[in-house]
Amino acid sequence: MVLRLLTLVSLLFLSQASLAQQLQTTPDDVPETCPITRAPALPFIPPWPYPLKAGPGEFWFGTDSLWTALRADGTWRGLPHYTPSDPTFRQKIAFWLRGYVVRREPQPKLTVTGRRLDSPAPPLLADKITNNAWVQRDQSFMGTGINLPTLGCWGEITGHYRDEELTFVVWVAE
Repeated sequence: MVLRLLTLVSLLFLSQASLAQQLQTTPDDVPETCPITRAPALPFIPPWPYPLKAGPGEFWFGTDSLWTALRADGTWRGLPHYTPSDPTFRQKIAFWLRGYVVRREPQPKLTVTGRRLDSPAPPLLADKITNNAWVQRDQSFMGTGINLPTLGCWGEITGHYRDEELTFVVWVAE
């Protein structure tokens, strides 16, 4: 019982520390050599009936045809490893596509590619694309996990779906 309580307290502390670190992150923490994707002056608003707001600290990025949510500070911090022995850094990405219906295409033909911009590194590895359902309005999106082999400036992270393409740049840090 005491061990379980100590574990819960430790997890709570780590979660609060991680949240505090994320809230302190600003685009100023990113080297000038990394052209992170920033929120546009005129925010992108997804077409009706998709959700109008992205998550806390995020903005929608893309077009009426294909979009995703990116962090406002342009960073992905504290990414976990997929397994304890995996040296890569894991991130999940959701892509929204106007008119995509999971019932018609349960295995979407989306691909995700990317490369490090500031130093040589192997390309990112993307999982098989899955589909998910937006519970609130039953609007579907396509999701995948990616593994980044190193920290640094990752660009040309691109979602390709048929004739649509969406590319962005993020700073990946500890």
